[in-house]
Amino acid sequence: MASEATGGELRLAGHFLIAMPGMLDVNFSETLTLLCEHNAQGALGFVVNRPTELTLAELFEQQGVEFDPDSPVARQPLYAGGPVETERGFILHSPERRWEATMPVDEHFAITASRDIIEACARGEGPRHFLFLLGYAGWGPGQLEREMAENAWLSTPADPRIVFELPPAERWQAAARQMGIDLTLLNPDAGHA
Repeated sequence: MASEATGGELRLAGHFLIAMPGMLDVNFSETLTLLCEHNAQGALGFVVNRPTELTLAELFEQQGVEFDPDSPVARQPLYAGGPVETERGFILHSPERRWEATMPVDEHFAITASRDIIEACARGEGPRHFLFLLGYAGWGPGQLEREMAENAWLSTPADPRIVFELPPAERWQAAARQMGIDLTLLNPDAGHA
């Protein structure tokens, strides 16, 4: 699912979408989204810098999964992955192992939405790196391309260190910095004359 050009079209799976300053859609203002699928039918991704107030302990309790309430995993937040199907859960993780319903993204990321990975994470036997997400971001055919042409997004290859190692509040700016861009210096109205 890596980025590839086919018929003159760029495929951006495994890339970040960095919301430009001035993004009017509150669902995406100051967000960093990891694109997991991008083809002629549209695009699917997950916002990776919006932790919620909910913790994994609350999820494990709700799902009837055994866990140690004192473990660091139990204190991790659930993330708002996007405005579509916000009651549906996904785990974005490092791809060193496959689970029952794993969809590989590239050599750095995979997405799984099955109970086996939830139970493994609760036991401390899950993937090395992971984020639990509620909902996803989706675009119809040509929609993302139009938004990019309107300067709503910057795109750059995704760096797993930004997703899994940096605090959520630093991820949006860090992704832009890897492109040499300081988002605080950009005019929010650029491209909308």
